[in-house]
Amino acid sequence: MFKSSIDTLEQFKQILLELPEDCYAQSCKVLSNSSIGQHTRHIIELYLCLIQGYDNADVSYDRRERNLKIENELSYAVEQLKLIQTQLEKPNKPVKVTYELGDTETCLDSNYFREVMYNLEHTIHHHALIKVGIEHFTTIQLPESFGVAPSTMQHRQACAQ
Repeated sequence: MFKSSIDTLEQFKQILLELPEDCYAQSCKVLSNSSIGQHTRHIIELYLCLIQGYDNADVSYDRRERNLKIENELSYAVEQLKLIQTQLEKPNKPVKVTYELGDTETCLDSNYFREVMYNLEHTIHHHALIKVGIEHFTTIQLPESFGVAPSTMQHRQACAQ
């Protein structure tokens, strides 16, 4: 699980390093006028919420920082991805996950490993959107696996045989 998460973040870092910097924060019509940087920030901030909430076993993805530096500065985003890669692997333990739904705060019991898996799936989902933006702005050849769930890749391989 950690290896898959770290490898997925590494693949993302390498793709971002190929991206022309002027594309990163540019509004993209095919992404409902969001940017690759905004999707990147969202991925990074959810991982940071999990890592920062680990010690107190209290995670809230809703109370993330929304740091505009991550969405506007490509090099800073890459630094944050590196940080996540070095801090992600921790022992499993119970955590409380708090969601703000309207006027109500809901707390759910979870565990660190489950939340790492949630973040991996969430990241892959946003990679699929980022892929659309990258293909809109550039001719970069992206790996076939970028933005595709591992189970989907396995299914495709099984069907091809």
